[in-house]
Amino acid sequence: MPAVIAAFCLFFCVMAGFFSIRPVRDTVGSMMGREPLADLWFVVWIVSLMVIPLYGGLVSRFRRSVFLPWIYAFVVASLIVVGISLRDGQPSVLVGQFFWVFMSVLNLFIISVFWSFLLELFRSDQSKRLFGVIAAGGTAGALAGPLFTDFTVEMTGNSGVLFVGAGLFTGAIICQGALITIWRGISNPAALGAGHEIEARERAIGGNPFAGVWIVARSPYLLGIAMFVVLLSTASTFLYFEQLRLVEIAYPEPAARTRVFARLDWIVQSFTIVSQIFLTGRIASRLGLVVLLSMVPTAMIVGFGALAVWNTFPVLAVVFVARRFGEYAFVRPGREMLFGPLDRETKYKAKNLIDVPVYRGADALSAQVQQGVEGMGFGPQTIAAMGVGTAVLWAINGWWVGRRHDDAAGVAETSPRIVPPPVPARPI
Repeated sequence: MPAVIAAFCLFFCVMAGFFSIRPVRDTVGSMMGREPLADLWFVVWIVSLMVIPLYGGLVSRFRRSVFLPWIYAFVVASLIVVGISLRDGQPSVLVGQFFWVFMSVLNLFIISVFWSFLLELFRSDQSKRLFGVIAAGGTAGALAGPLFTDFTVEMTGNSGVLFVGAGLFTGAIICQGALITIWRGISNPAALGAGHEIEARERAIGGNPFAGVWIVARSPYLLGIAMFVVLLSTASTFLYFEQLRLVEIAYPEPAARTRVFARLDWIVQSFTIVSQIFLTGRIASRLGLVVLLSMVPTAMIVGFGALAVWNTFPVLAVVFVARRFGEYAFVRPGREMLFGPLDRETKYKAKNLIDVPVYRGADALSAQVQQGVEGMGFGPQTIAAMGVGTAVLWAINGWWVGRRHDDAAGVAETSPRIVPPPVPARPI
């Protein structure tokens, strides 16, 4: 219970900090325009590729109690610097590009780091029961953050929103310290074997900083998870650019756009938090990850089909809310559960490779594809039809990786409950 409470509070601070400032990122993106933004996705991908070996080096050389709080401290410092530069109003092109790239990489990286640590703290069977509740802490933060931005951005301006975000990430540092203290005192024989000392548990993981690439390349299961992320990213990018296009038409003022983006966010989180508390854990435990991972892409087949017929902002808003709500309530916790049976190096190095550069590489590619299709004279309905095809493949892939996980989990549950050896990256 102390670990769950600390993780809940940590995720609340992280997500409240990020989601309070994400509407500012989207507003900056709408100011830059969709075509420059599509090119900027490649910069995001390159930065993601640079982050992974750096993070792999930190994991290999430093203890988690050292580098995890410092990651959040770096975020705090960056937000303060950008917030000061935004105090004069509209940012310069260079500051706007830096902020948009920073936020796009930060989005995936800090969440991946959070779940990597939790996968080390909780057993696989515990993750099915508890990750939905812990994720609800993040959703509560993701609800509070944009609500605050919605009601205060007119008074504080975008720079004030960034300062508040920096304060929330400072709270994340405090919560991370509390969770590390709890982790030091908890014995986890399923992961480490009985009799291990605290020092052994906290020791740096070691190994090659680039090991995540080889771990993923050798494992069909991890390649399947990577493909799941690629298809998820492609569907999300198609919707994101449609959102920017339609919001730009409907709301010419930057402050009004920030409020719209914030409002969409808190509506999403209002649906999500109820589902995470009451549905996610029950679906995962009783129906398995097959249902958890395939239900959202199946719904998106219908959503993209509706956009192909009625390409208006109200329809886009409904589909966009449904996609994000489904991802936060079901897809994201399900993705994290897929890594539950894997070894510690895979949870930190291979997982972050999939979560950040693979995800952002798919963003960059799908953004260029969308711009190319529009450049050939095809309209939004064609993009929506492409989204239908992407959602079909996404649903099939979700069924496959979920089935592989559930089959392996069924075998493990019927086996004698003996302390198992470390699980390699190819267990399923």
